[in-house]
Amino acid sequence: MFARASTLEASPGQVEEGIVKLEHETFDALQHIDGFSGIIGCVDRASGRTLILTLWETEDAMRASEEQANQLRRDAAGSMGAGAEPSVERYEVVLQELRTPVHA
Repeated sequence: MFARASTLEASPGQVEEGIVKLEHETFDALQHIDGFSGIIGCVDRASGRTLILTLWETEDAMRASEEQANQLRRDAAGSMGAGAEPSVERYEVVLQELRTPVHA
């Protein structure tokens, strides 16, 4: 599995709008791209700093999605009032463990 990490310096006042866009428009678009495996969004609401991690089945799938991802990233940055171009990094996922919470 591979991951693309996009970091945005968003406007704190526009974070909520950006989260809604991520949950609906961005996620919906990503689901139609071959090799997409998941998305994780993290935000510091006070500063507006946002990390979006997309997961891909293979490195080839991640690389093939670059053009579409660039557009989705620009759209997300715009909706969040990001002043600078988002930074992008790519990684191989070497550990993935999700724990299901136990309810008492």
